[in-house]
Amino acid sequence: MHLAQLNIAKAKYSLEAPEIKEFVDNLEPVNNLAESSSGFIWRLKDEDGDATNIQAFSDPNIIVNMSVWDSVDALKNFMFRTHHRDFLRRKKEWFHNIPEDSYVLWWVPVGHIPTIEEAVEKLEYLRSNGDTPNAFSFKSNFSVAEYRECNA
Repeated sequence: MHLAQLNIAKAKYSLEAPEIKEFVDNLEPVNNLAESSSGFIWRLKDEDGDATNIQAFSDPNIIVNMSVWDSVDALKNFMFRTHHRDFLRRKKEWFHNIPEDSYVLWWVPVGHIPTIEEAVEKLEYLRSNGDTPNAFSFKSNFSVAEYRECNA
């Protein structure tokens, strides 16, 4: 099994605004860093190579990021042990606080590429049910074995 993740953010500014320029200017380098990271499998992107124009929610200010990794540790290593963490630390400069869960993790079969609809369903499931082996956060970090046991 591989780990899929969706995270969303609600931009405080238009992506063309000078207030968010540093974030936008670093999307490509950070995405390239993800793609070259150990354990990276796939990421959502359009024909231009990014996902900022992909509309998954009715609010046009919500941007999405979705990817697949070979393990939770691989995703954590990218998020917290690379240059990506510098942007996580500055998230409040560019994005509104979302009071409900803004990311979700779930297990997918090897070779499965999740759809944006599947990812949104997982986020809604997490928001409704809390952490379960079918949709979870880093707080619970359910294993593949727990997922399989729950879905046997």
